[in-house]
Amino acid sequence: MKKITTIEAENLSITRAKKVVVKNLSFAVKQGEVFGLLGGNGAGKSTTLLAFLGFLTSTEGAARINGVEADVDPAATRRAIAYLPESANLYPHLSARENINYFLSLAKVKSSADDIEMALNQVSLAEEARDQRLSSYSKGMRQKVAIAVAILRQAPILFLDEPTSGLDPVAIDEFNRLITKLAKSGTTVLMVTHDVYGACQVADRIGLLRRGELVGMFEATNDARISVDEVHQAFASGA
Repeated sequence: MKKITTIEAENLSITRAKKVVVKNLSFAVKQGEVFGLLGGNGAGKSTTLLAFLGFLTSTEGAARINGVEADVDPAATRRAIAYLPESANLYPHLSARENINYFLSLAKVKSSADDIEMALNQVSLAEEARDQRLSSYSKGMRQKVAIAVAILRQAPILFLDEPTSGLDPVAIDEFNRLITKLAKSGTTVLMVTHDVYGACQVADRIGLLRRGELVGMFEATNDARISVDEVHQAFASGA
């Protein structure tokens, strides 16, 4: 079955404070694909995410979610997206289950206790931690709760903003396995990051962004992940 395009930037340009931050950016992400938008600080990664979320208006071109231009109908595009920022905005005084119930109620999504347990199992959150306050959680554990919310919302698209920042190597590998599993189930993932290793471990394709322009594209093959050395060399050459 042919996979449809769910995320698309078409000649997208964005100006902020009279400065062109994103210039003629074009890429498309198909259902079930993990696409990494890689770049250093100031490359335009977060600006691109904000455009897809409908918080910024394009100067030229378009940012589309499921064929809908984000700055034309932002409510429609946001309904399709679960957004995981660098620091998940969860409540530290509540447990995992309490956080999930609260955020699902805000989204007007009804889920049973069994559904919630299934999602927590899917993200491999330890059973003994599920009723503990999140103030005792590591960043990796908080991310698992946030992704469980995304699973229960049944959002077809997941946005990740620097998801591996602050994680140790074991937590990074565990997180990457989870993202790969979600993608195989049909979730489309757009990840913005400056972590070359993490992007190469999980992404099907990587677009290298430099000063708002796409300057390179790398793709995994059926029998090999994207080369860390190749991407690192391209990344470092423009530093």
